[in-house]
Amino acid sequence: MEELFGNKEGLKPSQNKALQGLYHRRLPADRWLSPEFARRMTEISRDTGRQVGVLVDRLGVVDKVIVGDAHQLFIPDLGRERAGGGRFRGVRLLHTHLRGEGLSKDDLTDLALLRLDGVVVVQARPDGLPGAAEYAHLLPPGGGDVWKLEPVDNIHLWDDDFSAFIKGLEAQFRPSTRAVDARDAAVCISVTTGHPQAAKRSLEELARLADTAGLRVVDSVLQVRRELDGRTLVGQGKLKDLVVRCMHNGAEHLIFDQELSPSQLRNIATETDLKVLDRTQLILDIFAQRATTREGKLQVELAQLRYRRPRLALMPTAMSRLTGGIGGRGPGETKLEINRRRADEREHRIERQLKDIADQRAMRRDRRKRVGLPLVAIVGYTNAGKSTLLNRMTNAAVDAEDKLFATLDPTSRRLRFPAEREIVLTDTVGFIRNLPSDLVHAFRSTLDESVEADLLLLVVNGADDEAPFHKATVEKTLEELGAGEVPRLVVLNQVDRADPERLAALAHDWDASCVSAVTGEGTTELLHRIERAIFRERAASAHALKSAPAALAPDADSVT
Repeated sequence: MEELFGNKEGLKPSQNKALQGLYHRRLPADRWLSPEFARRMTEISRDTGRQVGVLVDRLGVVDKVIVGDAHQLFIPDLGRERAGGGRFRGVRLLHTHLRGEGLSKDDLTDLALLRLDGVVVVQARPDGLPGAAEYAHLLPPGGGDVWKLEPVDNIHLWDDDFSAFIKGLEAQFRPSTRAVDARDAAVCISVTTGHPQAAKRSLEELARLADTAGLRVVDSVLQVRRELDGRTLVGQGKLKDLVVRCMHNGAEHLIFDQELSPSQLRNIATETDLKVLDRTQLILDIFAQRATTREGKLQVELAQLRYRRPRLALMPTAMSRLTGGIGGRGPGETKLEINRRRADEREHRIERQLKDIADQRAMRRDRRKRVGLPLVAIVGYTNAGKSTLLNRMTNAAVDAEDKLFATLDPTSRRLRFPAEREIVLTDTVGFIRNLPSDLVHAFRSTLDESVEADLLLLVVNGADDEAPFHKATVEKTLEELGAGEVPRLVVLNQVDRADPERLAALAHDWDASCVSAVTGEGTTELLHRIERAIFRERAASAHALKSAPAALAPDADSVT
């Protein structure tokens, strides 16, 4: 016996048999709904006093029979079959109404979120015969409306060719040109209650993060709301629009610029049947890809565990969609479905290992201090050119890509000055707006290089319109790390690409050195400034220490 779905309680054996008999009926492949099939559904609906629905595939075969109550019916879980980006699910919903009402809000929500081929509602007249009908289908994005409703006055005269219609509609949802880029497609979205311009810049940065993580961004959406939706962040209307956009662009990833709560992530993933990521997951995934050293891998796994731990119990279905691939890779990916106790044990073990590594790093810093070897740390916003500057100044061969977070593990090189004096120059991980707190904590031992430095080179991309914001973000992060009082030199990079007047104004305001890490322009003057800042200050401090006993001698004598 075929399974009935929905509200089956209280059905008579004859009613059960009649409903199961719908499985054995078949619709013509070129018809939305035949009069005979509609009549059988309305007869059963009047007999049971309940709404009756069927899901029919494109060959006309009944896939599921659903029983509701007098007001509504609920579609069972359809899984992910044929739910790929740019495709409809391959089934349409046909169901009855008992009180003369048209397509409901729930019908249209199911149409969009489940990517149904269409939804048809038929009125069950008191005599059991089918009355007027109404159907709806999705519309390609760009026109403003998500769906279109069409009335059917007489079911017997409705002979529209369904097969031709659905093939033509689905073709409109496919991208107009075949993408050469084989990476997974994604749609980025940001929701703000504040100034849209700032949110737009953050959304552009999110797209760059997605590109760095290995995704192909095909669309970006910015929504301004008076208040955020606590359940899905964006609200039901925008969620439907996002599903249609993903279908049209062949995307299976939704990336949110805001950090989603566990319940929001679960709700969005469940209702859209898409892979859902937020900004934090994206950054964690990039770090997982970039980590090469044992310390880096441990730090990433620790941050992943702390992010996922509160989400393990609340969202097994949503998180299972992320297993592997973007947002689910890295050293900690196998810990996705583990219980909380084992996660806590693993976290404590990683913390002990990182503490041992941090102690070793501190010992190396102490040895450098004892031999009088100054430490200069290069800090700055991600992709500001820190690694390229290190390579230029020390003839190193550190990987320097035009991607966010190209450098994750710190790299140190010795730099010798003409007067036989040396410093250690360290390239550190870049900062970014809304850097996850778990990540900052996990990378604490690495970021301590900035706290313990004798001098900071704060590198800012002078060609970026957001240079002041990037500088402020880095300085705020340094304050949070306890490095706010460390002496620093501001370095405006990429002078070969920046507007000269704007660059001159920034250099004057910040007393900055202007360089091009690519061409080498300005690096000689920067080296002179580093030498003066390090060794002249040290000489002044040494002189002050030598003169201190003489200055204190009279006071000491008077005390005696």
